[in-house]
Amino acid sequence: MNAYEYAMKIEKEGEVFYRKLAEEANHEGLSKIFTMLANEEVKHYKMFEKLSKNSETITAPKMEVFKEARAVFAEMHKDSVAYSFEDQQIDFYRRAIKTEDYAYKQYLEKADEMTNIQHKEIFLKIAKEELKHKELLENILEYVEQPTEWIANAEFRNIGA
Repeated sequence: MNAYEYAMKIEKEGEVFYRKLAEEANHEGLSKIFTMLANEEVKHYKMFEKLSKNSETITAPKMEVFKEARAVFAEMHKDSVAYSFEDQQIDFYRRAIKTEDYAYKQYLEKADEMTNIQHKEIFLKIAKEELKHKELLENILEYVEQPTEWIANAEFRNIGA
């Protein structure tokens, strides 16, 4: 499996995982964020697919998830409602953080293997996006583990900055 196929596999698995989290989320805002993350994984998949075909028009997708996530978190903060979450959900969020960290490291490694400078830059850009996904998920985990404290602190303003 070459670097592009490997990256496409990671992104497809991420999409499926986030769609499952969106379905199982017991909070509409979190469901929306997970759906946005799934859609971001689709964008990444398509980017790697283009790279694999040496497409001449390759531009990295624009990330909108952070702007929208901040709005969702702001709404959650405004509502000041502390939800309770099952341990299984919390474990899923921890797994998602590890998955994003893994993807980040893999894309850095694969970028080093690239001889085409444009492909290398795109691998690096998507690696940075995976790191931001991790940051977003860490905020979600903090919220589900300690909703009252999270709402009081509202540190989500720095997401994706």
